[in-house]
Amino acid sequence: MSNSKTEQKDKAAFSSLIPIFQFIKPYKWVVFSALMALLVTAGVNLSLGQGVKFVIDHGFIAGSQEQLKQAVLVLIGLISLLAIGTFSRFYLMSWIGERVSNDIRKAVFNRIVTLHPSYFEENRSGELMSRLTTDTTLLQSIIGSSFSMALRSVLMLVGGLAMLLFTNLKLTLVVVACVPLVLVPMMVFGKKVRKLASSSQDAIADISTYAGEIIQNIKVVQSYSHEQREQHAFALETEKAFAVAKSRIKQRSFLIAAVIFLTFSAISVMLWVGGSDVLAGTMSGGELGAFVFYAIMVAMSVATVAEVYGELQRAAGAAARLLELLAVKSEIVNPDQPLDEKLHPKPDIAAIELNNITFNYPSRPDVSALKNVSLTIKQGQTVAIVGPSGAGKTTLFELLQRFYDPATGAIEFHGIDIKDLSLNRLRNSMGMVAQNPILFSSDVMHNIRYGNPDATDEQVYAAAKHAHADEFIAQLPNGYESFLGEQGVRLSGGQKQRIVLARAILKDPKILLLDEATSALDAQSEHHVQAALEHLMQNRTTLIIAHRLATVKHADVIVVMEHGEIIATGTHQQLLTSNPLYQKLCELQFNRD
Repeated sequence: MSNSKTEQKDKAAFSSLIPIFQFIKPYKWVVFSALMALLVTAGVNLSLGQGVKFVIDHGFIAGSQEQLKQAVLVLIGLISLLAIGTFSRFYLMSWIGERVSNDIRKAVFNRIVTLHPSYFEENRSGELMSRLTTDTTLLQSIIGSSFSMALRSVLMLVGGLAMLLFTNLKLTLVVVACVPLVLVPMMVFGKKVRKLASSSQDAIADISTYAGEIIQNIKVVQSYSHEQREQHAFALETEKAFAVAKSRIKQRSFLIAAVIFLTFSAISVMLWVGGSDVLAGTMSGGELGAFVFYAIMVAMSVATVAEVYGELQRAAGAAARLLELLAVKSEIVNPDQPLDEKLHPKPDIAAIELNNITFNYPSRPDVSALKNVSLTIKQGQTVAIVGPSGAGKTTLFELLQRFYDPATGAIEFHGIDIKDLSLNRLRNSMGMVAQNPILFSSDVMHNIRYGNPDATDEQVYAAAKHAHADEFIAQLPNGYESFLGEQGVRLSGGQKQRIVLARAILKDPKILLLDEATSALDAQSEHHVQAALEHLMQNRTTLIIAHRLATVKHADVIVVMEHGEIIATGTHQQLLTSNPLYQKLCELQFNRD
């Protein structure tokens, strides 16, 4: 029962390699050329045995200098042809391996960037990176090298056996009788290698995840003096990976060693039988030489197949992981027939309409992040959303951008359900400025232009000036070409925020979403950012999440949220007299003024 299950798993594992050939299909002519070169080299290799026979029988034994010279020249010609064919085969197959691995890597990345955000709550970034790098690199090695070796070895094995039969039937039967002895260890150790290969890939992903997190938060690690603790923890992770790799290497070593020992033992027996026939005069020295040549060729082919079999086991695991990722469907998709062309803002239609929205995060299905939320936001209004942490303010922004879909209710944008709009049209209409500014590991120009890739340099400069960022950018070593480090580590919090604001200004969105954009800044930085925000908010519909209520006192409407519900709406003065929670929030912040 267990054996049948194992066989089914093996078949399933190798069947996962079949869809990979869809990536090879566009390059069928390169594959065809490589196969032709492979056939030529295999044919030449098989001809070399007859060349050896000719040299021995007509050169050495015949004692003719002229015949020896001709035989050697023929042999050199064959070897030259073999070298040319080998170059062509190796180059073309390696090219295909690199090309296909790049295509797979692009396909996986293209799928990752379109997946719904909740997918990344359940899957570690380090594991995804491992699939993008380690797994695709392994497949590149298989397609570009191991697969070619396997095809070549199979051809040489079949051709070699045929030439053995042609040369001497009796000795061939000796060799063939030993074949089952070689196949048994291939099957036994091969299954173990595949299981350990999958575990090894998982262990590498764990290492990548752990190291990435520590490096990303290096200042926290050092501020708590946890360097040695993290070094020890990382060492344990690497030792786990090494232990799995050691087991895999041991099984593969047993596999290769067993195959080589059994194969060459069979050749030794064959040499004893063949040598006896030469001594008895029933076989020529040239025939024995050719037979030995073909026998060694068959033996090396079997050994190569055994080695490649282990590589294919690893590749099957990598292919399964990649195809699993490629098969993931995003839960947030574009409608079949978007109504983008019907999106025409009109003064009498609300910019945003929320109707009885209820939502639970997939990672917390038992807790409602929003409950029966209804809200109307008119065009050009500035709406402030306040409330304690966990009230559902940021969740509201995520639903507006359709990072998630509500469980019940609907969100309308200028009178159209956002599910009927394309994701690009919806999100291009909104500009988000978060509390923690996100910058890319690039220069200033790239980070600002991210808001509008088609913007000219002059437009980027203008956006930076409006964001009050131009002055400090000019003082950077290379101005707008200055590299900002990972996540903008070379800038202060206020400088990062102004870069992000410049990006939002360049995007020129219809709806502006500000998520506590000034809460983490010092007084001077807040002054600059607030001035930039005032410019950005002009003639736009703006939603503001803020803990610092001083920034939202002049909003047209203030929405008070608690426990995922809207408990009050009104102006600052109205809420001061009517809502206890808003009064409490104001007292906590304004009693210091």
